[in-house]
Amino acid sequence: MIKIDLITGFLGSGKTTFIKKYGAYLMRQGLKVGVLENDYGAVNVDMMLMQDLQEEGCGLEMVAGGCDADCHRRRFKTKLIAMGMSGYDRVIVEPSGIFDVDEFFDALHEDPLDRWYEIGSVIAIVDAGLEEQMSEQSDYLLASQVANAGRIVLSHVQETTLEDIRRTIGHINRALDMVKCGRRFGPENVAGMMEPARLNGAESTGDMAESNNYRIVAQDWDALTDETLQDIMNSGYVSEDYVKILEEDSSYSSLYFMNIRIPQEELTAKVQALMQDSGCGQIFRIKGFMQLADDSWIELNATHKQITVRPIPKGQEIIIVIGEGLVEAEIRKYWEE
Repeated sequence: MIKIDLITGFLGSGKTTFIKKYGAYLMRQGLKVGVLENDYGAVNVDMMLMQDLQEEGCGLEMVAGGCDADCHRRRFKTKLIAMGMSGYDRVIVEPSGIFDVDEFFDALHEDPLDRWYEIGSVIAIVDAGLEEQMSEQSDYLLASQVANAGRIVLSHVQETTLEDIRRTIGHINRALDMVKCGRRFGPENVAGMMEPARLNGAESTGDMAESNNYRIVAQDWDALTDETLQDIMNSGYVSEDYVKILEEDSSYSSLYFMNIRIPQEELTAKVQALMQDSGCGQIFRIKGFMQLADDSWIELNATHKQITVRPIPKGQEIIIVIGEGLVEAEIRKYWEE
């Protein structure tokens, strides 16, 4: 049977970056790997960000949103059927950051997927400096992503303090409590939690090989070893019950703006102002590509914590704004000014 991994994570947590490292590791083990991007929006920018993984031999497939929930589930199942006939040893599913995890488990219990696929590992990516104040829907999604995870992998550890990590674990526990899930995490469940003085190095206080209790990986991703990645690959998943509170008419949405052309030096300032403008709704992430006057391309990836603009060989003229209660008319003003 084909092993299939689910890698969840909230918007901007770093799922795509982790998959590039994880997929490269799997291919080094001689496995034929396919990645299925199961995006919430109608256009999938993350596919372009993983082209270097494709060049190394990884298969990339996409299920785009832009339709109702039932249609999206059918597309997801149809794509998995096609990938099941493509000779993959391991399939990685990267859903949107606002994906309901039950969709993954439900699909794999349907015929013929239940005869072709075996769940490998469920891996939840969580920002080590997780925001303290999140909406009820966002906390529900966080809880649903970590409730069944074999491993929680913290991102941006090198940019946080030990206290930030403790607060993040506390936030995870509060979210689990909100949905009546019995799972909880403490310091004894963390491997690689670094002391503040060692935060920028690879040294850690936990030994993954000697701990049978750990479920959270707190390491700088540049220091991840093959041993750690193998452990994550074999981490499996757990079965936990929780109360489902996310409604089908979720206020999450994504807006698409095509052919944006503004000077690069203005882009960061516009994005920063846009993300802080409450009149535009609660914006979680802005991502996409823009072509400059000299025909070169840049990639934009913005959250409230960090705005990154970097050169990229080839892009697609699109900017995507993702959040809750978005006000399109107000957001559009930023691009039209």
